[in-house]
Amino acid sequence: MHTVKINKITLPAIGIGTWHMGDHPRQVTTEVQAIQAALDHGARAIDTAEMYGNGRAERVVGQAIKNYQREQLYLIDKVLPTNAGQAHLEQSLDRSLQLVGTDYFDLYLLHWRGSIPLAETVKELEKMVTKGKIRAWGVSNFDVVDLKELWNLPNGNHCAANEDLYNLDERGIEYDLLPLMHQHHLPLIAYSPLSEADTISGKLTADPLLNELAINHHVSIYQIMLAWTLRNGNTLSIPKAGNIQHAIDNMKALAIDFTPNENAALAQHFPKPTSKQPLAMI
Repeated sequence: MHTVKINKITLPAIGIGTWHMGDHPRQVTTEVQAIQAALDHGARAIDTAEMYGNGRAERVVGQAIKNYQREQLYLIDKVLPTNAGQAHLEQSLDRSLQLVGTDYFDLYLLHWRGSIPLAETVKELEKMVTKGKIRAWGVSNFDVVDLKELWNLPNGNHCAANEDLYNLDERGIEYDLLPLMHQHHLPLIAYSPLSEADTISGKLTADPLLNELAINHHVSIYQIMLAWTLRNGNTLSIPKAGNIQHAIDNMKALAIDFTPNENAALAQHFPKPTSKQPLAMI
């Protein structure tokens, strides 16, 4: 089974994404069941954010986890850049904690950079660690220049992870960002690893190589796409599943191992970028 280590904690390398959960009241019960199915099949990490439906996704997570042992979960939340300073960060964090129904988050991320100085955000995040409201902090949608600036700040090297868009359609971070993160032993949290259900290019589900690999491994193309993001051993992928079966299928991708020949074929068919790309975001 593929695993990843974040802040000295070893986790299954597939977690649970929650973007858009809670947006449609009639789907909430199914979304709660999907989260629980993923947890029951090995997931530990759940990724959410105050931005997702202005707290609606956090409420869904809270409903889903209320009967689970807290120490078995790894809860990730994110603060909006407008709330990431001395004036609002703790208040924002407290609201998220209340909605999720927990006393602490295992990892708390700056969702993306804004106008508040990064040094101020780091200072506030460190305070939250000291208070026990978060166990660790990290960043999201950071590129090379952002990480270098962060690491030059007091306590900036305490950053525990960077969450970025990463899938077979969006591979720009492989040129320089992922090598830099690997050099600094900084894990990647890959959001939208299934290319938004193949809506970014719309070409992956019809790709002949992916279809061949899916047949060979007796899995779906989406499971192949998900397993591909795990191949470097330093990534937590957080696909969203809207129903129980999709959640279970996602977790089964943990067991997929590509042969050297399959990895070579994938690398040739989907070549990594040869020049710097603008950081992709959704």
